[in-house]
Amino acid sequence: MNKNDYSNFTVITPTFNEEKTVGELLRRILRSYPGCSVIVVDDGSDDLTKDIVKGFTKQNNRVRLFDRSVMGLERGLTASVVYGIQKSKTKYVVAIDADLQHPPEKIKDVMRKLRAGYDLVVANRAKVTNWAAYRKIISRAFMYAGKIILFAEAKETCVDIFSGFFGVRRDLFISVYKKNRNRFVGDGYKVLFDFLKCVDRGTLRIGNVPFVFNIRHFGSSKASFEQGIALLQSFFS
Repeated sequence: MNKNDYSNFTVITPTFNEEKTVGELLRRILRSYPGCSVIVVDDGSDDLTKDIVKGFTKQNNRVRLFDRSVMGLERGLTASVVYGIQKSKTKYVVAIDADLQHPPEKIKDVMRKLRAGYDLVVANRAKVTNWAAYRKIISRAFMYAGKIILFAEAKETCVDIFSGFFGVRRDLFISVYKKNRNRFVGDGYKVLFDFLKCVDRGTLRIGNVPFVFNIRHFGSSKASFEQGIALLQSFFS
């Protein structure tokens, strides 16, 4: 397949009050990867996020918006990403956050490895800039704990088990999810970890794509005490 043919993958991005970034994200994706599909799964934004996305859906039929808040469905980032993957129709899917902390220009590197035969490709945070010391400490503590759990259960792992930026074969993800629905914590935000803990070690070919994770320039972080509790639920589900 031509390296510039992007019709075989869908970008999945979950949103919640991302009016300051979602438009720029979509512009950069559509400009860089003509022919790709994009699914935005909104979790009940009360700003202009959905209106901005609707503007893109009117101009490009490859962009679709799903508003889960009006469907009576479980809310949460993991639930949104899973829903978007289920609604996709392409061979590959790439999950990416809408806050521009994940550079969409790296999608091409993720896709290059998927096309080369990798089952899962994780964009790993090789460097994190401008994080407060306490956030780095907490993040590393959770990372070590998560990797210990995966090792103890003989499950797959990767450099950055909590990355929200990854690409995977759609059929593989859906197959794993259908067999392990109860292990995915819908209101959590670590869907990659939920996926890894359901896959036996040594069964996947996993690639990594490093990137620099920058501080948010717009909006506010969704990290909260409740999200921490959701992550603990993921550890023990």
